[in-house]
Amino acid sequence: MSAVELKPAGAPERRIYWTVVDCWNVVRRGLTHYQRQPVYIAWQLGFPILSVLLYGYVFGGAMKQPGDGDYRDFLMPGMFVMTMAFGFMNTATTVVNDATKGVIDRFRSMPMAPSAVVAGRGVNDLIVACAELSILAATAFAMGWRSDGGVLGTLAGFGLLLLLRFCLIWVGVWLGLLVPSPEAAGGLYAVVFPFTMISSIFVPPSSMPDWLGTVAAWNPISSTAAATRELFGNPVAGDGSWIQEHALLMAVVWPLVMTAVFLPLAVRRFQRLSR
Repeated sequence: MSAVELKPAGAPERRIYWTVVDCWNVVRRGLTHYQRQPVYIAWQLGFPILSVLLYGYVFGGAMKQPGDGDYRDFLMPGMFVMTMAFGFMNTATTVVNDATKGVIDRFRSMPMAPSAVVAGRGVNDLIVACAELSILAATAFAMGWRSDGGVLGTLAGFGLLLLLRFCLIWVGVWLGLLVPSPEAAGGLYAVVFPFTMISSIFVPPSSMPDWLGTVAAWNPISSTAAATRELFGNPVAGDGSWIQEHALLMAVVWPLVMTAVFLPLAVRRFQRLSR
């Protein structure tokens, strides 16, 4: 017998290896679609730029930021957050298209790890999110926005943005597997639009009616917006409430809670598709 004992086919190390390989194949498939459909990636990456120009120049002159200074210093971290929040719509749309076109059925018929499909979608979307943030930050820099939080503060701010995007990926995957058609997925904008508008992205919650300001302050994306403004050294709209005084803490807690809820829901929904 050879001195090296072969591991059984079902060894945990071998299963992990093939899960990683399957996950990378799903990621590569998603990135290849962008290469073959440049119009799609131009829209997905161009939308944040149009949003920054629209809100920064068209509406910015009519807005007042907390304290003195340029409204764009207050706006830009909020625009970063909005881009990450809207990104889950791209996830949901892609997943429902794969489901209705039979792509997911073909994945299930292959000898591949079921978790690799969901994980591959998540990794692919994080790569796209990094590209979106890079383009958006370059646009904001060209418009005069600067981060005064130093290297560590700036990196931590972008890290919180990617953490928010990470948790919303699983919301998008779950919804994409839940809705019956791409047309129904388009209706999710009716949910995400007020989710982003009733927040501290554009204006401080203290400028809203008391009840609406409370809802906006406890919106998870408001915590990320306030935390990134603080880390970037930009104006922060604080009203003395507990949720805003602990924005950095809640910018981590909210995404972790949402991931703990929606990641198992997404995996379970995918597994139920084969039943």
